[in-house]
Amino acid sequence: MTVVTQKGGGAPSHVAIIMDGNGRWAQRRFLPRAEGHRRGVQSVRRVIEAAAKRGVRYLTLFAFSSENWKRPADEVNALMRLFATALKKEAQAMLEHGVRLRVAGDLTAFSPEIQESIRQSEAITSYCETMILTVCANYGGRWDIVEAFRNIVRKEPTIATHPERITEALVDENLAFDWAPPVDLMIRTGGEQRISNFILWQAAYAELFASATLWPDFDEKDLDEALNWYAGRQRRFGMTGEQIQALEHGE
Repeated sequence: MTVVTQKGGGAPSHVAIIMDGNGRWAQRRFLPRAEGHRRGVQSVRRVIEAAAKRGVRYLTLFAFSSENWKRPADEVNALMRLFATALKKEAQAMLEHGVRLRVAGDLTAFSPEIQESIRQSEAITSYCETMILTVCANYGGRWDIVEAFRNIVRKEPTIATHPERITEALVDENLAFDWAPPVDLMIRTGGEQRISNFILWQAAYAELFASATLWPDFDEKDLDEALNWYAGRQRRFGMTGEQIQALEHGE
């Protein structure tokens, strides 16, 4: 493992965000929860542009978890309509800003229309290189790990009798999105302090930042607060602070 110390460093390579607080934002204003989700899309646009400008190479957003199907049917339906609309509307903007879109999760649960919108949006932005935006939709961290092992067995049925061939690198290659490096910084908005089954494997060594700001209000200043906090962290990866200092000074 390459040890990266972040004290005084630049932007993290991979930022993941749990976009929480849309419903509470709407309720506090006596608005339908769907309005909170609609306003949340505007925050997505702001944060994508801000992250790209600040040198973030990979941005991963938790848009819809595999547990979100348990929400009221009218809210789920509104989310699906919003997702389909946003895919079509935002693809061109991402193209103009050099942002490549990838979508990770069990997409078979979505309507054919949404699946086609995903394919088209990914294709339109496939040559963009400024930043890779991964939207996790119908995604769960446990599902991702289980599915990775299923993929391994599908590809190599005999591996069940040779478990020593299963390595971390092999699991990495079979996760829902193998195009992104491990998460450096995970941000959760809305004041909650849990990871809610989000990219469990990829965030094993992520720095965790909890923002009190509800997602529809999250903007460049909030992102900068998280990035500045991250820049002051010493990432030790199981080592001591003294060992990290020695590495930084080439000892």
